Amino acid sequence: MARPYLGNPKYTIEVLQKYHFVFQKRFGQNFLIDTHVLDRIIQASEITKDDFILEIGPGIGTMTQYLAEAAREVAAVEIDSSLIPILKDTLKEWDNVTVINNDILKTDIKKIADEKNGGKPVKVVANLPYYITTPIIMGLFEKNVPVDSITVMVQKEVADRMQVGPGTKDYGALSLAVQYYAKPEIVANVPPNCFMPRPKVGSAVIKLTRYEKPPVDVQDERLMFRLIRASFNQRRKTLVNGIKNSGDFSLSKEEIENVFEKCGLPLNIRGEALTLEQFAMLANCIYEMKK
Repeated sequence: MARPYLGNPKYTIEVLQKYHFVFQKRFGQNFLIDTHVLDRIIQASEITKDDFILEIGPGIGTMTQYLAEAAREVAAVEIDSSLIPILKDTLKEWDNVTVINNDILKTDIKKIADEKNGGKPVKVVANLPYYITTPIIMGLFEKNVPVDSITVMVQKEVADRMQVGPGTKDYGALSLAVQYYAKPEIVANVPPNCFMPRPKVGSAVIKLTRYEKPPVDVQDERLMFRLIRASFNQRRKTLVNGIKNSGDFSLSKEEIENVFEKCGLPLNIRGEALTLEQFAMLANCIYEMKK
């Protein structure tokens, strides 16, 4: 069987020159050219020959080659149609890869999982375009796509935000949303020289292992996330004022204060000080009040 070769910058340059490829800024294209990083991603993903992998944004097929070698089957979704002939060429030695020319945000992943993996959870692996990281990750979680884990290259600052806890400057709505659905773990920090072209920021590989059941019990998920949004939309305000000013809850200030007292929370607390458990408790108290 063929061995992956595109992790070597020499071959990456050869392929790019052969096809006169021009990097598209609007697609956030930065191709990996470091075999150690590629090996680390495969290792962190814990891929076996039983696994079906969904890759988002394969580029010229660098990581796809590694995934195809490790997994049973790979579906790679690529938005840039100019890369499709290149992928046909770089992946011709592997018969277990399907390339889909589509926008991942418009792709029916559940249908792919049903057709290719008998509806069982898939593993997602990607070197994500940094401008669209959050919509892609949250889309995978919120649409109830059958996902076992997501191992992705993202901007380091975003990876940090996904895994931090309350009281830190990076803590926010993304931290809470990710930690509601999955256990985050940064598995590697990746400097700009591991990419072509070099990004202007540091990167990190983060693994999000999906919970079978969320770590908190909440009566109304959407209510909890509305609370979280209200809390971080006005960071320097107390959470009581954030909820009142959001206009999203139809509660008087007195009612909000009663809820806080019932939950044992001080009235001057800010959203960035609350844990996921406390947001769930607050959401449940509001849910009970409005019943």
